[in-house]
Amino acid sequence: MIEQETAAVAIANEDKQTTQASQMQSAPAYRFAKRMSRIGVSAVREILKVTERPEIISFAGGLPAPELFPVEAIARAHAEVFAANGNAALQYSTTEGWLPLREWIAARMNSHGIETDANRILITNGSQQGIDLVAKAFLEKGDKVIVENPTYIAALQVFNAYEAEFITLESDDEGMRMDNLERVIQESNPKLIYLVADFHNPKGTTLALERRKKLIEISRRYHVPILEDNPYGELRYRGEHLPKLAALDKDGLVIHLSTFSKTLSPGLRIGWVVAAAEIIQELNIGKQAADLHTSTIVQRAAARALETFDYEAHITGLCSVYGERCDTMIRAIEEHFPAQTKWTKPQGGLFLWVELPENVNGTKLLDAALQERVAFVPGAPFFATEERENFIRLNFSNSKPERIVEGIARLGKVIRQQVSKIGE
Repeated sequence: MIEQETAAVAIANEDKQTTQASQMQSAPAYRFAKRMSRIGVSAVREILKVTERPEIISFAGGLPAPELFPVEAIARAHAEVFAANGNAALQYSTTEGWLPLREWIAARMNSHGIETDANRILITNGSQQGIDLVAKAFLEKGDKVIVENPTYIAALQVFNAYEAEFITLESDDEGMRMDNLERVIQESNPKLIYLVADFHNPKGTTLALERRKKLIEISRRYHVPILEDNPYGELRYRGEHLPKLAALDKDGLVIHLSTFSKTLSPGLRIGWVVAAAEIIQELNIGKQAADLHTSTIVQRAAARALETFDYEAHITGLCSVYGERCDTMIRAIEEHFPAQTKWTKPQGGLFLWVELPENVNGTKLLDAALQERVAFVPGAPFFATEERENFIRLNFSNSKPERIVEGIARLGKVIRQQVSKIGE
C-alpha cells in the first residue's frame, strides 16, 4: 500500500499531464490556461498525504509542533472579541488589515531595526499570499527572477504561475553566493531577487552579514527589488541575530514578508508585507482582486492574543524546544548516517539539508524509507532549473527527541543499504 502511494507521489507531475491529455480526448474538454502546465504539484503537500499515519515518523513537512500552539490564549482571545465586538468581527473589513494588528506588527518590525509604520504594512493570508501578490504586481511573462539554488518550492510555484524565468545563484553554508550577482544582473536585467536570508528553506543556512551588505549595495546600484521571505526569523537557537535585509535597506527596495505561522499557528493564516508605500498600494489593489481582505475575526483575535499573553516568553520557549530537537537530529545523523553524506548545521528555523552520495537518488530513497516507516522530502523539486537528485530535506520541529532518534536511525539504515547497492 505504501509503495503504491509513494510511487504516485514520485510521478505526480507526470500524472497531472497524463490526466490533462486524457481530458482532451473526452467530453468535456476543459480549456485551462497554458500557464497551469508550468506549475508542478507540490512534492511537500503530496508527501504529507502519505505520512499522516501515526506509525510513520515524518521529517517531511515544515510543521511547527502542535503541542506548542498557544491554544488557550488564542481561544480566549476569540471569545473576548466575540463578547466585546462580535458584530464588527463578523463584518467585512479593510483590505489593508485591522489597524491595531498592523500597529503591533509595525512596533515589532521597528524593534528588529526595520523602520516602518502601520501604513506600510499589509496583512495577508500567510506570507505565501505575500509572495503571490508581489509576483502579481511585478512580473510579466518572461521576466527574470534571481533565486538561490535550491530554494523554497512554493515560491517557485508562484513565479512559474506568472510565467517568469529563473536565474539561479549557487549557495553554500553562508547562504546565496554574491560573487556572480552583479554580472548576472547586467546580463539578465531581472525584475526581482528572491531569497530566504534567515534559516533558509530547504537548507537551514543563514546569509552572512557581509553578503547581506553586498546584496543591498548591488540592489541599490541596479535598482532591483529584493523579496525577503522571513517566516523563520524569530526562531534563532544559537549565534547572534543578524540585521534583516529590510533593516539595511534605505532606498525602499526590500519587500519584507513574515508570518505568525511558525510562532502562533499556521492555521491562523496571518502574514504581512512591509514595503515602501508605493509598493503597498499596488499589493493592496492586487489583494482586493484576490480575496478582499484577510479574515476579520482572526485578525482581531490575533491582535487581542498579542495584547494579553506573553509573546516574547512564548518565542523563547519555542526556541528552547526546537533548538533541542535540532541538536538531537544532528547528533543522531552523526551517529547513523554513512560517512559519505554531508549536512547543514542550522542556527535556527525548522530544517536541515542532507547531501547524499552522488549516485543515491533522493526520490527513490523515499520509497525505501517509507517501507521502514520514516519520511522526508526529496531535494530535487527545490532546484529551480536542473534538478539534483542526491539531496533530501529534513524537518526537526514536529517530532519529539525520542522519535527523532528512532527515525534518523531508520533513515540511516536505508541510506547505508542504498550506498551498499551502488557499490555492488
